[in-house]
Amino acid sequence: MEKIEFIQSKILKPENLAHLLAYWRFKDQKIVFTNGCFDILHLGHIDYLAKAAGLGDALVIGLNTDDSVRKLKGSHRPINDEHARAMVLASLSFVSAVVLFAEDTPYDLIKIVQPDVLVKGADYKPEEIVGYDIVTAKGGKVVTLDFLPGYSTTGIEEKIRNASKII
Repeated sequence: MEKIEFIQSKILKPENLAHLLAYWRFKDQKIVFTNGCFDILHLGHIDYLAKAAGLGDALVIGLNTDDSVRKLKGSHRPINDEHARAMVLASLSFVSAVVLFAEDTPYDLIKIVQPDVLVKGADYKPEEIVGYDIVTAKGGKVVTLDFLPGYSTTGIEEKIRNASKII
């Protein structure tokens, strides 16, 4: 299998997750889930995702579709389309699967994945995180991680806009 095919094989539809999830469970692997837009991948994302991956054996990322990013962030986003964002995430060695979701929240996807660990940024209280009820009902953990200060896609976008005004 070519490297690019391997990366593409990690991008799955929700209905194609069952086999992989069953395999991980059979191997008694701890499944970690997180989600986001991941528009311009930066050091803050890498830090967050690497820490999330370290909480288990398989990291599944729920990735907002382009339409859902526009609903959340405005008409100027995403900067990179969903295919590009999924490919970049799937190319990370510690990412096991990337699954696009179009809903306002990843609740239905979390119901499918049934992760052992649900991860979000520390700007959330655990009990406010979408899927908290699903994960805790099965004895799983909900973990919040601090963001790396000084790194955000919005901040990077503003820097680019400001730099283009100077030119």
